[in-house]
Formats: sequence, C-alpha cells, structure tokens
Amino acid sequence: MQAGSTTDARPTRGRVVMLVDNGVHGDSRVQKAARSAADAGWEVFLLGIRHARSEADTWQIGGAEVRLLRVVKPLHRLPRDYSRSLRRPLAYGSTTKAAYRVQEIKAWQADLYERRVRARALGGGLPAAVGEAAQLPSRAAATALARWVRLRSRETRRLRKVQADPEALLTRLPVRFWQSLLGNRAWRRLDPGLWDFELAFRQAIDELKPDIIHANDFRMLGIGARATLRARAVGRDTKLVWDAHEFVGGITGRADNPRWLPAQIAYTAEYAAYPDAVVTVSDTLADLLQETHALPERPAVVLNAPMAPPAEADGEVPDLRALCGVDDRTPLLVYAGAVNPSRGCQIMVEALPELPDVHVAFVTMNPHGDNQFSEGLRERAVELGVAERVHLLPYVRHWQVVPFLAAADAGVIPIHHKPNHELALITKFLEYSHARLPIVVSDVKTMAQTARATGQGEVFTAEDPTDYARAVRAVLADPERYRAAYDKPGLLAAWTWEAQARILDEVYSSLRGAPRTGAACPPSAGRPEREFVPTPR
Repeated sequence: MQAGSTTDARPTRGRVVMLVDNGVHGDSRVQKAARSAADAGWEVFLLGIRHARSEADTWQIGGAEVRLLRVVKPLHRLPRDYSRSLRRPLAYGSTTKAAYRVQEIKAWQADLYERRVRARALGGGLPAAVGEAAQLPSRAAATALARWVRLRSRETRRLRKVQADPEALLTRLPVRFWQSLLGNRAWRRLDPGLWDFELAFRQAIDELKPDIIHANDFRMLGIGARATLRARAVGRDTKLVWDAHEFVGGITGRADNPRWLPAQIAYTAEYAAYPDAVVTVSDTLADLLQETHALPERPAVVLNAPMAPPAEADGEVPDLRALCGVDDRTPLLVYAGAVNPSRGCQIMVEALPELPDVHVAFVTMNPHGDNQFSEGLRERAVELGVAERVHLLPYVRHWQVVPFLAAADAGVIPIHHKPNHELALITKFLEYSHARLPIVVSDVKTMAQTARATGQGEVFTAEDPTDYARAVRAVLADPERYRAAYDKPGLLAAWTWEAQARILDEVYSSLRGAPRTGAACPPSAGRPEREFVPTPR
C-alpha cells in the first residue's frame, strides 16, 4: 500500500502513524489528535498497547484507525530478579522465589500435621504412636529448613530495600559507571526493557510506510526515531514529530528501581535530536525542552483543550448529579482524572468534615475495579464518616466531559508540587473552564498564576486542608463572581481543541511541504499563559 492512499483509494494528504504507550482509552489528547488529523484529510493510524486479552485489537476514532499491539516484556525484568547479589549472599535471587520457598515449607509442615491428626482420628494407639515417631526426622528437617528459609527470606527483603535506595553506594556505582562509559546510550544497560516496546512496534510501523510518525511522549520517541531511520534507509522521506507531554527530568522515579529515571533521561536525550518537529503542551515546557535538548526551533504549543462533540456523537450526556444522587441545591465539587497520591485527591475527602453538606465526585478510570487509590479514598471516607458524600464515577467519552462536569458547582485541582505539575495548564483545567466552573487549584505555578490573573478560581496552599477548605467556601459563597471570568472575549475561544488542531495541522503541513487546511489559528491560541498571565513584578 502506498503512503498517501487508503485501502479504498481515497486521496489523502499523507499517512500519519501515531504512537502511544498506553491503551488509548482514557488518553483524550491522542484521541483528539487522531480524530482531528483524519478530519483534516490525513490518513491516520494510531498504534497503542493492548493490556487485556478481552480488549479489542482495533477500532475507529472518527476516520482514524486504532490498532493495539501486544508488548511482551521479558527485558523488563531487572538483573537482580534472576541473579544473586554479593551484598546479601544468603538472599534468594528473587522475591518470587523467596515467597515460593516460604510457602512450600509451610505446605510441607501442614501435610505432616495432617498425617498426624489423621492417624489419631483413626483410632490412635500403638500404630499412631509408631507413625508419629516415624515422622520425627521429617518434622525436625521441616522445622530446621523453615528457619533457614525464613532467614533467607529476611535477607531477600533487606537486599531489595538497599537495592531500591538511590543513595546506596552499590546502587549508585553501576549507574555512574554506565553513564560515564556510554553517555546517553547508558539506557541500554540501565533499562533494557525499553527494547521490548521497540520489538513490539517496529514491524507494525514499517508495514504502514508512514509519511509522518507522530511519537507521543518520551517512550515512543526512540521507537519513532528508529522507524524514521529505517524508512529513510530504503528511500522514503518519512518525517518525525515528537509530542512531549511532560519533562522527563521532572518525573518521579520508580521507588523500587533507582536505575529507571536515569535511563529514561538518557534515552530521551539520545533521541531528542531526531525529530523534524516538536510539539508540547505549554509555553513553559516548550522553553524548557528547547534549552535542555538544544532544539533548533522552539516547540509548537498544542494545549490539552477540550473538543466540540464530533458529528457522529450520539446518546445523552450522563447526568453527574443523578449519578451522585444529589439535587441541584446540594454543593457538589468535582475532580476528573487519575487519583494517585501526587494528584492530592485525598485532601478533598479529609476536608469534608469541615464542609457540611458538600459532596465530592471523583471521575476516574476504573473507579470500582482494581484501583487501589480509589479504594483508599473510599476507605478514608468511611473512617471519617462521610462515605455518603463521596462518589466515584467512571470516565465518559471525551467529547461529553465538558457538559458532564458542568453540573457541578466547582472543579478541583489539588495536585502536589512536582516539577511537571508546575509547567502547564493541564487537561482538567481547560475542561473545567469550558464547563464554566469556578476552579479550586493548589498553588502550582502555571495554573495558580492563570487562575489569579483571570479571576476564574481560588488558589490554596498545596497539601493544606485548612486553606483548601477556605478556598472551597469562597467559591461556593459567590460562584457567579468566578464564572464571570469566562465572559472575557477570546479566553475560551483560545482554549479549544479546534484551535489547537489547526496548530498541529500546520506542523504536519510544513513537514510535507503541503498547504494547510482551514483558517489560520490566532497567534495566541497556543499560548494562553502569556496572554492572560501578567509578568510578576
């Protein structure tokens, strides 16, 4: 199949293959990008990761085709998972083996006990006594072996603890060694599991023969770069776009693996020079990326803005208040997104005893399934006696988000101070804005500055329940004061996906040397922070 053509021979502006390291569901940015690019005349394939056996392998998002790929991960196993360590020579090679051995000994002891009580139950006497005596060597061996296994199991736990300590000398030395020896190529030793994604995606990309590869976030950057090199090696002029959703150096590392973050930083640094164009989510991050990676041009800014309902949208928007079982007079706060600890959602539950009659709704992925963070919120609500005022709800379709959230009285963004949390107007901030909700936001830099400048919300000190409760009382006392901010000409018009899609289309068109479609996007559409946030004095 030739690039720029489809299976039904419809002419297109070129073939775009988008790459993402998730299952697509729940990632509104990639869904919107795929749909809008297809609407603009590009032939779009979106390749993601299949996580569950029951998950569909392929479906359509408008005119874009989604294909999920199975990623097998044998290289994700750390060397410590299959080798012994001199730091704790008695430790097992893995925690899995330690757990197996402990359980195996317990099963042996249980079996010996069962044989003794069976003999007694069948009449006891001399045969039972003889049987018990015959068991003595086995019981002694089981007891001694159990003590030995418990010792080795304790050593395994201690070893894992020190291996997860980024300050431990024997943890730091290998990282420093590979960094010194290989530079940005050090990720090959520090996190070879990144190759698992390459091996899963490469054939699918090559078979599609893309004109443009759109790599979402850092993990897909290397995959896109290598696919671009392969395409050019056989004479195709494939272009690479890197869509940087966050700053890799600001990501929180994995607590169980100090090698992980240095590996991702090195991986990103190695391939950051390969893209023909870079787009990102905020002005602040655009400047940071250009400075960090010495990019020849400042990345284009494509905000995570909400989109209008697509033409094929059907069905009524779910009623937020009905799902919570509350009427229009009940104060209702809403939070939309992941509920992991760094998002600060627990403060919304902790403050409820100080906010009588207020209900909170968490709209999140898999709220009633295997989600330990959702369960943690629910359990804490029970402990505080406010469980009837806490509601966990599933995601709705991305074009339904704004009208769904609009039924609340205020939107909450309680995230903690982390490097990436300071850099952008995140998706929920823009969704709350289009829902015309007063916003209660923690004092993370970009969003706090914007809320103060526009007057659309109240800022509170992150992780401070008392100040959070103050901010909530303020917006509930006079919500129309904050809603009035949305009447400012141009504010919401700049924060739409339709405006952002034109920016992305311009990037694609410039790479293909083709004219773009639609009207030019207003110069400020990709940079609302600069338009509405005054320079600090």
